[in-house]
Amino acid sequence: MQDLAGSTTPLGAKCEILRQLHAGPGMLVMPNAWDAASARIFAAAGFPAIATTSGGVAGAVGFEDHEDAPADEMFAAARRIASAVDLPVTVDLEAGYELPAEELVERVIAAGAAGFNLEDTDHHGSARMVPAEQHAARIRAIKDAAAQAGINLVLNARVDPLLHREGSPAEQLADTLRRGRMYREAGADCLYPFGFFDEQTVEALVQGLDAPVNILSWKNTVPLTRLAELGVRRVTFGTSLFRQLMTHVTEMAESISASLPTQPITDQVS
Repeated sequence: MQDLAGSTTPLGAKCEILRQLHAGPGMLVMPNAWDAASARIFAAAGFPAIATTSGGVAGAVGFEDHEDAPADEMFAAARRIASAVDLPVTVDLEAGYELPAEELVERVIAAGAAGFNLEDTDHHGSARMVPAEQHAARIRAIKDAAAQAGINLVLNARVDPLLHREGSPAEQLADTLRRGRMYREAGADCLYPFGFFDEQTVEALVQGLDAPVNILSWKNTVPLTRLAELGVRRVTFGTSLFRQLMTHVTEMAESISASLPTQPITDQVS
């Protein structure tokens, strides 16, 4: 497969750029691309790095989110996106598609991605979430494999208790903090408690996790300026941009369809 002639910076350098962007001085804000065209739009708008959305990538190739799409499809899309822009790209790998640590790292590197998300939701077992100890061990194995490969990939560990809402809100927050700390100790570079949160919850997460924190943002959530004031280091948008585009296209299609002659096309050509 040929590159899309957009990327020239070595992958190792992109990893270090992405890592430095998490350290400041400003808050890292990344839109989530779903294909090469959207990635180029975001690069042209001046963003310093780009994330991907698993839901958008899967939807664009005819699958649902949550590891419904084959891993080959997701990594092929990641490679097209990373090759289209000369910026660090961090890819949403969901829970890792049940791939061994070494293979996962090899495929991330082959795709040209500087980092990736890895979530602790269990998409294939009977439980909603992977046990924290098991997921921490997987993070450690992945970081070790990346070190062996000589590429310091940026691992963004998504932490999902607040998404699944098992137990009281206080218990969900406590489990999020417990898991996040374990993942950080295992080598995660950034922690991503998943969900749309109010200001009080964001503050509790930032203060309770000794690591860069990624917050999901969109309309009617805490404003970006306030997230920066609270100490959030990274902001992404999930599937929101992709969904908004699909909504707009749907409205356009319905408008065009409504303006067509009412006589069936088959009658017009008969």
